[in-house]
Amino acid sequence: MFEYDFMVNAFAASGIVAVLAGVVGFFLVMRQQTFAGHALSHVGFTGATGAVLVGLSPIWGLVGFTLAAALGMGALGERLHGRDVAIGMILSVSLGCGLLFLHFYTAYATQVTALLFGNVLGVSTDMLKVLALLGVGSLLALGAIMRPLIFASLQPELAEAKGVSLRLVSMLFLAVVAIAVAECTQIVGVLLVFTLMVGPAAAAQNLTTRLFGGIVCAAALALAQAWLGVTLAYYTDWPTSFWITTLAAVAYLFSLAVRRMRR
Repeated sequence: MFEYDFMVNAFAASGIVAVLAGVVGFFLVMRQQTFAGHALSHVGFTGATGAVLVGLSPIWGLVGFTLAAALGMGALGERLHGRDVAIGMILSVSLGCGLLFLHFYTAYATQVTALLFGNVLGVSTDMLKVLALLGVGSLLALGAIMRPLIFASLQPELAEAKGVSLRLVSMLFLAVVAIAVAECTQIVGVLLVFTLMVGPAAAAQNLTTRLFGGIVCAAALALAQAWLGVTLAYYTDWPTSFWITTLAAVAYLFSLAVRRMRR
């Protein structure tokens, strides 16, 4: 299957996105902000369809809108917790606006379907370069805020007393999450972002209690699920997103079984 350029691009793109999603998702689960991350994907859908409407590439609409929404959510700081209803409304309205934009320009219905469910087999060489650039930049940014992020996540009161700005940390982290969400959308789509962002991270936290071991485990699980999903899609002709989602569910159920056996 590696004789085909589109398969090589698919493996490279899914690998880049999976590693980023696994690492970022680990902190997203640890900080209990998974619903906020899911809302960002729907905001990104609005941005992508809006960009298509004005003749721009969907990826830049995704990145722009998710970044703006992430900074807004991050500005709420600790007040973001317990705002499920407000976030849910933002999520619904964003998806509705995206469908409205599609109504005005139905010629790009195929692109929008790819946004909703992903199309890793359609990643071009130019898109691969964009994903690599955004992925490396996001990991470097996450590494730069790693220490205050861990401190603020595990001991927020003590971190604030030591002079750590919880609001700034939250804004910077959610900005990184926004980039990861935009990249995940290219692989599994808006509706299945949880597959790579949350599934491997949740499984990793069931398998190990060590922080850095959990980060590595989450990235490894996401990478394995992405690559195995692409392989199974090639040989079965079933959707890649279906396989990645199924593998994520199997890995999580396995991690639950392992966790129960240790008790």
